[in-house]
Amino acid sequence: MRKNGSILLACVVALTSLLATETSAGRKHASRTDKGAVANVYTIQTPRVRHRCFPGRLRAVLAHIGRQVGRRLLVTSGHRSNGRRGSYHRKCLAADIRVPGVPVKRVVAAARSAPAIGGIGTYCNGIVHVDVGPRRTWHYCRGLAHLTRRARLAAR
Repeated sequence: MRKNGSILLACVVALTSLLATETSAGRKHASRTDKGAVANVYTIQTPRVRHRCFPGRLRAVLAHIGRQVGRRLLVTSGHRSNGRRGSYHRKCLAADIRVPGVPVKRVVAAARSAPAIGGIGTYCNGIVHVDVGPRRTWHYCRGLAHLTRRARLAAR
């Protein structure tokens, strides 16, 4: 009887691991569109990107941007528990995205046209922040202080 219990437990563990929903890097994530069809919306940059907590309205914003630019988004950052106080990343209401091959201005224009969009931020490295908080925009680009001396001289 003990042997049968061990075998049953091993089967349950194996089956659970097969059904696990952990995401691997580069895996496509689906979201239901208005018509009920499943559409590939985004890819995560690394397995460490926490995105499963995104609410439906943030997923709808991401889907809208993807449809407008005609490409799948790359989510570089989602939920962060160690972000700034008041950050929408801490509330899982924000995503940092990049769309390879699409100019940042086009991504921002697509984000602005999303019905539930809140904040839109851009960064010098080509990442666009979108969230479902209050409407606001910003552009953040650190000065040349973070570059090496050689890079500062080359930028002149």
